[in-house]
Amino acid sequence: MPARLTIPDLADKRVLITGASTGIGAALARAFAEQGAKVALHYNASAKEAEALAGEIRQAGGYAHLVRGDASDAATVRRIIEDAAVALGGLDGLINNAGGMLGRVGFSEVSDEHYARVMELNAHSVWAASQAAVPHLKRAGGGFIINTTSIAARNGGGGGAVLYAGSKGFVSTITHGLAKELIGANIRVNAVSPGVIATPFHDRYSTAEQMKAMAATVPQGRVGTAEECVGAFLFLASEALSGYVVGQVIEVNGGQLMP
Repeated sequence: MPARLTIPDLADKRVLITGASTGIGAALARAFAEQGAKVALHYNASAKEAEALAGEIRQAGGYAHLVRGDASDAATVRRIIEDAAVALGGLDGLINNAGGMLGRVGFSEVSDEHYARVMELNAHSVWAASQAAVPHLKRAGGGFIINTTSIAARNGGGGGAVLYAGSKGFVSTITHGLAKELIGANIRVNAVSPGVIATPFHDRYSTAEQMKAMAATVPQGRVGTAEECVGAFLFLASEALSGYVVGQVIEVNGGQLMP
C-alpha cells in the first residue's frame, strides 16, 4: 500500500470516531492518528480490539482515548460525545460510523422490536451524536461531521437488508439537511457511502457465496478494503482539501453504483 500524503490541517484536530474498534472505523482511527489528530475511539462489544488499536496508536506516538457505550441508546450516545469532548479538550470533528444490520431479516418477518433496534443503532445514533456534538463544534469555531452511509441507501440492499437500507437512507438524507442547517456555523456535513467492503460486518451477515455474488457485480472485479475507504474521509475532514464541499455523499464502491 503506498504511503499516505500528509494533510497538515488535520494535525491536532480533535476527532471522535464512533464504531472505531474494527473495520472501517479502525482504519479511520489509524489514518487520523497518522495525520497527527487526537482521536477518541468509541466501541461497545469489541473491547479487546479497541484496546489493542489504542495501544497501537499510542505506541506510534499518537493520542487515543477510548470511550465505551451502546450506540443504540440515545442517552448513551450523548454521554459518549461529552466524554470524548472532555478527554480531547473539545471537538473539531465527528465521524458517525457506528452501525450494523443486526441480521438479515425479510420484510415480512421484521418485528417491531427488530425495527426499533436497527433504526436506533443506524439512524437515531447519528441524530443524537450530531445534535450533542454541534455545541462543541461551534465552540471550536466550526468543524466537520462525516456520516458513514451505505450503497444500500441507493439500491435497497441485498436479501434481508431492506430495513438496514432504509436506515442508511435516513443517514444520507439528514446529511443533506444538516449540511444546509449547519454550514452557517462553519460546520461542514458530508457522508461516505461504502459499497461491498471486506470487514467484520460481512463476516457476520454475509456468506462466502453471497460475497462472491456481490463481487461479481463490481466492475473492478473485487470487493473493497476498509483502507480503501479512508481517503474519502480524510478528504472531507480537511478544510484545505474540501472547504467548498458541503452536503455530499461520496460513493466508494469500485464502480458497482455510478449515480
